[in-house]
Amino acid sequence: MLTGKQKRFLRAKAHHLKPIFQVGKGGVNENMIKQIVDALEARELIKVSVLQNCEEDRHVVADQLAQGAGAELVQVIGNTIVLYKESKENKQIVLPR
Repeated sequence: MLTGKQKRFLRAKAHHLKPIFQVGKGGVNENMIKQIVDALEARELIKVSVLQNCEEDRHVVADQLAQGAGAELVQVIGNTIVLYKESKENKQIVLPR
């Protein structure tokens, strides 16, 4: 579980990132979660955008992605979701205490 200070730190880091996944009409599926897990292992911090034609609420999508990938939900802002998961082999981000 992330503290408020850690979330603030990750939000600042994520500010300059571009979304690398899009959730559209099909919603969240197994293949997307598998790709997000791989991306989180490589990058630790990613953005996902929720398209206008997505039938589910963005907060529901954020929860599904976070639980499916075993990641921490850092932020939902507008239609953008920020996810963080510490990498096992490629640790790049050092969180504040």
